[in-house]
Amino acid sequence: MAASDSYVETEVKVRVPGGADAARALIERQGYPLMDARTLESDQLFDRNGELRQGGRILRLRKIGHRAIATYKGPALSETEPGQRYKQREEVEFDVSNADAFERMLDRLGYVPRFRYEKFRTKFATPGEPGVVSIDETPIGVFLELEGRPAWIDRTAAQLGLSPTEYLTISYGSLYQEYRRAHPTAPEDMIFA
Repeated sequence: MAASDSYVETEVKVRVPGGADAARALIERQGYPLMDARTLESDQLFDRNGELRQGGRILRLRKIGHRAIATYKGPALSETEPGQRYKQREEVEFDVSNADAFERMLDRLGYVPRFRYEKFRTKFATPGEPGVVSIDETPIGVFLELEGRPAWIDRTAAQLGLSPTEYLTISYGSLYQEYRRAHPTAPEDMIFA
């Protein structure tokens, strides 16, 4: 996506019990070439008195090395359609040249840090195909994320031996809340030790 474009993101996550090496072998066996090498992504969500979360929206600042990307995500569209098996929502994002100044601006507007999460992400994509397969290594496990058109997601999942019954459409924040209910001593943020 080009900087400052808005589009409807369509994605699913699938938990991979065999770990990152198994996920990578599965993807490479199917011939998906590497697009972006394994990179740490550190995401910080911001909110003002819970108004974004209550409306199903997010405001995120992602840091990848020296790069920073601001993202707005609208409410999930899939929740309004019965039987929808993909997470779909409006996404607007752009590069931020000065992450510290951006955070100060958010603070002045009343937006404060709410939840931080990290993952090591590796991306694969076949040129000319309308989607990306990512391996997300998180503190709570390994996930594949399939992002693209619904037909591409289903076709790619089938090629990888995955079933639509395995699709997850909840956020990492929600997955981590579930994890913390089972592990009450886990830290508030989903970050690597």
